[in-house]
Amino acid sequence: MNYKQASTETTMPSATSAPPPRPGDSYVQSFARGLEVIRSFSAQAPRQTLSEVAARSGLTRAGARRILLTLQTLGYVETDGRDFRLTARILDLGFAYLSSMPIWNLAEPVVEALVEAVKESSSAAVLDGTDIVYVMRVPTHKIMKNSLGIGSRLPAYCTSMGRMLLAGLSDTEVRARLDASDLKPLTRHTVTDRDTLLARVQQVRKQGWCLVNQELEEGLISLAAPLVDASGRTVAALNLSGQANRTSARVVQDTLLPPLLDAARQISALLAVKGSA
Repeated sequence: MNYKQASTETTMPSATSAPPPRPGDSYVQSFARGLEVIRSFSAQAPRQTLSEVAARSGLTRAGARRILLTLQTLGYVETDGRDFRLTARILDLGFAYLSSMPIWNLAEPVVEALVEAVKESSSAAVLDGTDIVYVMRVPTHKIMKNSLGIGSRLPAYCTSMGRMLLAGLSDTEVRARLDASDLKPLTRHTVTDRDTLLARVQQVRKQGWCLVNQELEEGLISLAAPLVDASGRTVAALNLSGQANRTSARVVQDTLLPPLLDAARQISALLAVKGSA
């Protein structure tokens, strides 16, 4: 998976393999299969034949065809007679989530002010399985190697926001998510040992912020801070990114961490007020 590409695929954390749920009053199998068909489309497979959708979603051709035709009727899928692809209407599903979470409306002016002050890009993300998913991004005008936007996914184990979000979980859950992750070296700096990663997450939990130095991409240094709700639960993470060719990790920490933590506290305070309203 190219980590710079947005994807609709979701990796669910599981320390052990479990049988799929049985159809019943609390589990609608046809709906679950429909979601599998939607998730079969990605940056790597934006257009698929019926056979490819069936193979990627684990369905029969007949089952995949029924779901695709239903999605086509509803306007979420279109076809040229051979290949199928998602339409822009699929974004309604994601925006329904974003619009249901007041955090992003509350956070945006704070993040914009942060970016204006430090002249570095900032993003917010939530944890989804073994990945983080971008829910907000305020870039600078600088040319960056990566092209991330809302909906982009990155592995949690080697990103500052990912480790910040993992730090909000218990050690047992962190281990389960690390066990479910594809721990591979993306750069010569990437930490892939599970015990070392757990120790890093524990340190992040203790200090209340995270710095990742060139583990996701050579030359990229990233800081993250937690966004917490009224109960103190970490619901998202906020970051700032800098370039190693311009400054060292120590300077990034000294100069960017204070304004980042201040912005995170402002957003968390807004969340606390919203949650108690």
